[in-house]
Amino acid sequence: MPSLLSFTPRGIYCEQADVFIDPWKGVDRAIITHAHSDHARGGSKHYLAHPITKQLMHARIGKDLSIDTLWPGQVGTINGVKFSLHPAGHIPGSMQVRVEHKGEVWVASGDHKRHADGISEPFEPVKCHTYITECTFGLPIYKWKEPTVIFNEIDAWWRKNAADGVCSVISAYSLGKAQRLMTGVDTSIGPILVHGAVANMNTVLQECGLNLPAWEQITPATPKERFRNALVITPGSAIGTPWTTKMKPYSSAMASGWMQLRGWRRRGNLDSGFVLSDHADWDALLLAVKETGAERIIATHGYTDLFSQYLRSMGYNATAESTEFGGEDGVEKAKEDNVQFSMVNPRSSTPTPEDHPNGTKTL
Repeated sequence: MPSLLSFTPRGIYCEQADVFIDPWKGVDRAIITHAHSDHARGGSKHYLAHPITKQLMHARIGKDLSIDTLWPGQVGTINGVKFSLHPAGHIPGSMQVRVEHKGEVWVASGDHKRHADGISEPFEPVKCHTYITECTFGLPIYKWKEPTVIFNEIDAWWRKNAADGVCSVISAYSLGKAQRLMTGVDTSIGPILVHGAVANMNTVLQECGLNLPAWEQITPATPKERFRNALVITPGSAIGTPWTTKMKPYSSAMASGWMQLRGWRRRGNLDSGFVLSDHADWDALLLAVKETGAERIIATHGYTDLFSQYLRSMGYNATAESTEFGGEDGVEKAKEDNVQFSMVNPRSSTPTPEDHPNGTKTL
């Protein structure tokens, strides 16, 4: 009997419905989990996505895309296969895809996180038989502090810079991380100035109903004195270019889950780094697996081999599949670390094999 979903050269495929989930090549019909460019790509004829993701895709890819929408929990049927979207908590509009046919249920998580961020619908566990999960940070060394702790660190850095007349420039994804920073920092410290790429995403999300604090787009007309106590949010590629010249003196930083490991090396020429990720950490990944009740787990993009190996030790039928999804900062970042699983204690604060439910699931 063929699998309800399979991994193909074009993406995750449901043959019965002739639909792909987050295809990395153009197809006839695609269901999109969220609007990051490694999951939402152009070239397909028809798309299905959350309404926010639709608007973000129009802004990032093109106004002429053919996109139908589903609200969370709403069910759509294609050739007898039921599809529904359920919050993933990753960025605004990010969804897991539930697929059901003849009593068999699969869930493709896309990217996800458990910490509430104030801008995304909170992660919702979905019962299934087979669960396709990311594992971008699928090692026990990746355990996130509470976001309030990290934002206190960012505020302290910004506040000191502002007192010294130094501009604070922080690298963050233009979609998701930038808005999370804006809503999490103490805006009484100074103005928030943003790169044009961030401004574009802010505008779309505000049109979709997201409340953001006051912000200004940086233009050639922005006076130099405006930067002195400002927080500048920008894609990392702009730091150190002529675009930042009139911000000097400035202190630079990055907000990323990769700051957890070899942070100083990753920062390169940056002054500071803050461990703030929009992906699940080790404990959250394991909790999500447990809550689905799934016996079969497929790990994608990240530490796939090590994560699936650990799940097998817990009694799950777990395998790894390669994809073209990049994760938070690219899967190559994970590969560069070359971390050995034996270097850490994988059973710290994790479910035990006894927690794994045996037998057929009734959904």
